[in-house]
Amino acid sequence: MDELVRRATAIVPVLRAHAAWGDQHRRLHEEVLEAMADAGVLRLRVPTAHGGHGADLCAVVRVVAELARGDGSAAWTAAVWAISTWVAGRFPEQVRQEVFAKPDVRVTGILSPTATAEPVPGGVVVNGRWAFTTGAPQCDWTTNAALLAPHREPVVLALPVADLEVVDDWHTTGLRATGSVTTLARDVFVPADRVLPLTPLLEGDPAAPLPLFRAPYPVAACATVSAPAVGLVREALRLAPDSPRAREAAVLADDAQHHAERAAAVVDAKAVRGEAWTPKERAWVREDLIEACLRAKDAVDVLDGNDPVLHRVQRDVHALHLHAVLHPNANLERYEQVFRRR
Repeated sequence: MDELVRRATAIVPVLRAHAAWGDQHRRLHEEVLEAMADAGVLRLRVPTAHGGHGADLCAVVRVVAELARGDGSAAWTAAVWAISTWVAGRFPEQVRQEVFAKPDVRVTGILSPTATAEPVPGGVVVNGRWAFTTGAPQCDWTTNAALLAPHREPVVLALPVADLEVVDDWHTTGLRATGSVTTLARDVFVPADRVLPLTPLLEGDPAAPLPLFRAPYPVAACATVSAPAVGLVREALRLAPDSPRAREAAVLADDAQHHAERAAAVVDAKAVRGEAWTPKERAWVREDLIEACLRAKDAVDVLDGNDPVLHRVQRDVHALHLHAVLHPNANLERYEQVFRRR
């Protein structure tokens, strides 16, 4: 883990150097992508059998947080690609061989089933659209979800980006370089072995041979996406050390890091032990996600300065805070639903 974090730290200057370019062009600079590949970032959650690091979530959180000190968009993209790569690793062997045949393959994905899949001989035909597909224009594969007819069973599809239409509709004030555009499928044929039931992925498999794949998708994803906020607030402190409320922001930054790393440690520990998840345990991970994002937002909000880089960092944190998965109100609602039960 320490070596992966060291490599991430080493490329922070590259990310900083190209962050403004990415903000302007709404995608990551090619040198940023090359630096992340060279540092092993794109192989964080690729199984070791396919040339990856098979990293646990504690390592992922620390690596992504380091990347965010250089560029929030690069960190968010790395987080989403790590999650989607992990999903790709759940497919059958022949699909994994196909996806991971390319070194440092870039995999993104949306698990909201906003498309339909109609069974046909040998597979399914997919139609629909997926909003906010992070980095799709610079990716090789997606792991997008759909509803399988006739019973509307949710499934995950391994889809080459080349089979999809990429709609350039990502125009935001924060995380601009993530290129989180819409992807569109029009009568796309997907072979049967690239169609995976979604429910087992959501539930987790404590008996999976590799601890890497034992956690339920929601807790693994939540632990991962909290990491950019941690690094972004550290960068904000670096940029505004003389702000009158810098000490307050530093305490809030420590709190954000504590909650993000605690969530990852809990997920890793249960995976190693092969333990099933209770609803309350899932809610506690959500609570850590709430706190990490709230503390990061509160921290950047109390920092003053005229540095345009600081302003970009603040915009990125606010964009994170508004994300459907990270928004405190949405997570508090799920948390309350669990703990008000008798």
